[in-house]
Amino acid sequence: MACFVLRSRSVLSDARILVADDDPLMLDSVAEALTGLGARVTRAASGADLVDQMAAAGPFDLVITDIAMPWMSGLTAMRAARTAGLGTAVIVMTGRRDERIPAQVRALGPNAVLLRKPFGLDDLEKLVSTFLARRGPTPAATDA
Repeated sequence: MACFVLRSRSVLSDARILVADDDPLMLDSVAEALTGLGARVTRAASGADLVDQMAAAGPFDLVITDIAMPWMSGLTAMRAARTAGLGTAVIVMTGRRDERIPAQVRALGPNAVLLRKPFGLDDLEKLVSTFLARRGPTPAATDA
């Protein structure tokens, strides 16, 4: 696992992001990197935990999820969220090379993207910033 080096805060300030991965090192690395960039991060260690966190602590500005997790994959969890009417933007991470995965991620809609592992903070920050820029100004920014 590569060490992430934090650069700047940008549009991540105060964004609510849910990160799900059953690999504790990956979960901690992604969550800490995003927290260091100013995001408010909630963690989930499984697909079931992802669904629980979306229900209990949502709504989120963005979900970042691994595919391969115990009990329920990140894709299955996000399909369930879509079925429930939640259009939350999602970055789907995976180290798997299954040729069906890109189509499965595209099926989640235009606000879903695939991020192949391993990746660097620059890759993650670029995707996160792109999705969060689409959400418009934060309440703090409109009060100024």
